[in-house]
Amino acid sequence: MAEITAALVKELRDKSGAGMMDCKKALAATAGDVEKAMDELRKSGLASAQKKSARATKDGAVDSYIHAGGKIGVLVEVGVETDFVSRSEPFKEFTHDLAMQVAAASPLWVSRDEVPEDVVAREKAIYAESDQVKGKPENVIEKILTGKLEKFFGETCLMEQAFVKDPDRTMEQVRTDLVGVIGENVEVRRFVRFQLGETTVAG
Repeated sequence: MAEITAALVKELRDKSGAGMMDCKKALAATAGDVEKAMDELRKSGLASAQKKSARATKDGAVDSYIHAGGKIGVLVEVGVETDFVSRSEPFKEFTHDLAMQVAAASPLWVSRDEVPEDVVAREKAIYAESDQVKGKPENVIEKILTGKLEKFFGETCLMEQAFVKDPDRTMEQVRTDLVGVIGENVEVRRFVRFQLGETTVAG
């Protein structure tokens, strides 16, 4: 078993952004293997990610992404609890991926909570008039409308979109994974997406 040195703890802390004691425990549990310790931090962190979601995010960062050719540009603001974590590699990677996601997938809102009620009502009305539901029983219509709305949220809300770099995960799952690694709450606050001739602001 490798000795758990201060340098090893620092290496893991710099990589993960997690607390010193958490890093020590993860290294002890993995015989000093930094990569396995990172996995350990993720596993233990996921269990407490829900609790952390209520904690205040007083620090954070604004990140940007300009798509090749300069036709699309994105700014994202992401909150986190401490300045230390806001400078960590996992957090920086997340904000950059988030900005790329906004550029590639053109969301309109951060989450479904931001979608105006009149927009939801209009979408429902359109689906209710479609040939797909005409003549069907009420309970079947309700299921179809719910499914259509879920698809709408999945396409237009950033945190419910499939991650362009890993379509098996939503952006919310990517955020939760990050919380597991860094041990702090992460809040996606807002974004602005500029495309030549048009602008989308959310949050």
